[in-house]
Amino acid sequence: MKKILITGTAGFIGFHLAKLLLAEGFTVHGYDGMSDYYDVALKRRRHAMLLQNGNFAATEGQLEDRELLDRVADDFAPDVIVHLAAQAGVRYSLENPRAYIDSNVIGTFNVMEAARRLGVDHLLMASTSSVYGANTEMPFTETEKADTQLTIYAATKKANESMAHSYAHLWDLPTTMFRFFTVYGPWGRPDLALYKFVDAMLDGREIDIYNHGDMYRDFTYVDDLVRAIRLLIDVPPVRPETPEAIEPGDSLSPVAPYRVVNIGNSDKVRLLDFIDAIEQKLGIEAKRNYMPMQTGDVPATWADADLLQRLTGYRPQTDFHDGISRFVDWFVEYRKG
Repeated sequence: MKKILITGTAGFIGFHLAKLLLAEGFTVHGYDGMSDYYDVALKRRRHAMLLQNGNFAATEGQLEDRELLDRVADDFAPDVIVHLAAQAGVRYSLENPRAYIDSNVIGTFNVMEAARRLGVDHLLMASTSSVYGANTEMPFTETEKADTQLTIYAATKKANESMAHSYAHLWDLPTTMFRFFTVYGPWGRPDLALYKFVDAMLDGREIDIYNHGDMYRDFTYVDDLVRAIRLLIDVPPVRPETPEAIEPGDSLSPVAPYRVVNIGNSDKVRLLDFIDAIEQKLGIEAKRNYMPMQTGDVPATWADADLLQRLTGYRPQTDFHDGISRFVDWFVEYRKG
């Protein structure tokens, strides 16, 4: 089985991906900075669960620490690198933009350099639906232009895509970028809407609803997301012999073994319907604080997942009612300690 280096294994998505790969018999080495952007205790609990598997080991370190990252990569000698670690959060990027440059640009460059030096079979890196920015044509497709990012977070992720394309072209490094759409589920981050809503409602606090609830999101359940990543690992892009060889709708670069893939549920859900489903599961009526649109936010996201299905035969499909139910069951148990 392949050896896979995953950055961000103490994070929400990295934890779930590592758990899935370990269950399939892969050897996984995690790399995570354990930043205090949110509760480090939650990150340590995720890592502790992974460390119960003998095929998992982890290193704590920042992506910006090039010497440590290189040493870990050289010692482990992975076949595949999945780069998920990042400074996340659209709203926090308004307060501390420099953290995004340090982690998402410099840190990602260090990961790409390690992948180039080691000549890995496949480099897979996380991007975000936020790169579509002010685009209004929906559902979002990977082949449309995405040049109107609205936050420094989205801008750093678009920069990662451009950086990765250049490395794929220069060094013939098979690279897949995936754009995530509003991921949610058990072991989720405390800054994500579902976590905040459930936590507040159980405590009888108000929930903040931006743009007066006139928001739509393509909510993607975390198990579906990591299943898609797992399948994409086996589909490294190949540089086409001619541009004409690229199939319509494929984001494969004409000059590099490089591709961008949406991972979303392909289902535009109204935020108020999402909140209604939380109320039904909890049996609690939310105290709603309707607010104007927040700076840098967008009114809607919606993924076209046809390319993902064409490449892997799979597309996310968990209904948001089911996903919310599973999250709440986990959250109630987690709060008990």
